[in-house]
Amino acid sequence: MEITQRLLEQFLAVAEEKHYGRAAERLSMRQPPLSQAIQRLERGLGVTLLERASRGPRGVCLTPAGAVFVTEARRLLDTQSAAVERVRRVAHGLEGDVRVGYVSILSHRYLPRLLRAAADELPGLRIHLHQDATVSLVEMLRAGALDLAFIRDPSPLSDDLAVRDFVTERIVATVPDEHRLAGAEAIDLDDLRNDAFVLPSTATLPGLAHQAELACRDAGFTPQRHATVDDLTGLLGYVAAGLCVSLVPEDLRDFPVPGIAFVPLRGSSPHLTTVVAAVHRPDTDAAVRRLLDLITRHARP
Repeated sequence: MEITQRLLEQFLAVAEEKHYGRAAERLSMRQPPLSQAIQRLERGLGVTLLERASRGPRGVCLTPAGAVFVTEARRLLDTQSAAVERVRRVAHGLEGDVRVGYVSILSHRYLPRLLRAAADELPGLRIHLHQDATVSLVEMLRAGALDLAFIRDPSPLSDDLAVRDFVTERIVATVPDEHRLAGAEAIDLDDLRNDAFVLPSTATLPGLAHQAELACRDAGFTPQRHATVDDLTGLLGYVAAGLCVSLVPEDLRDFPVPGIAFVPLRGSSPHLTTVVAAVHRPDTDAAVRRLLDLITRHARP
């Protein structure tokens, strides 16, 4: 027989009230159907759970088997209730696993805010982190290996991915600390036209690479390429070595790299700003939507 939640609740009501009439009233039902339900339960189990008490026409007491079944019935109801609650929490994005990718340079500022906010507001979520280049993160999103990724300048992405911008940053010049312009309050990009540049790779940092080229073009020159790097840490290394200059997002000023000076750039070119964005598949689940809400509310500086 099927032992349903309702049948367990009926048995426990009789066991606790020790009286069919009071149990029926508590369950908002008539007494005869309640008696029949308990009889079906006893037939299905093949044991007697309740015996007529010596006092009162509808009074009952538990048999030894009935006393054991009270404990088991409560455990079954608690387990069922917990399972239903967990399913609901997962469906509403309050529990489960979310795979989050990010480009390395974002980890020191924005990622800690997201993790702290998620721990405070969504403690049932388990966030698994994966660091990689922008191109690889986008491919993993499309393949379903990631649920959410944080990247810079998502403009080259196609319509199969959804994008939510949450921070816009200014582009600044980075020069060796012995450079002639290292101590300037602000410069025009054109002031660097005769300097050698280290530039991001179009394969791994396509957005920033394209942006640097266009910003220099807006300033009236093509940058003299000294080197190309796959990530921003390598780019900073070239500048710190005193070999060249570059263009980077302003938040890199928080990195304590010896030998580098960051100089603000004047000008209104649209290519002198960069966007940090969260990228995901359009058919994302509730947990990712809740994380996106956290991003909107907590990740901004």
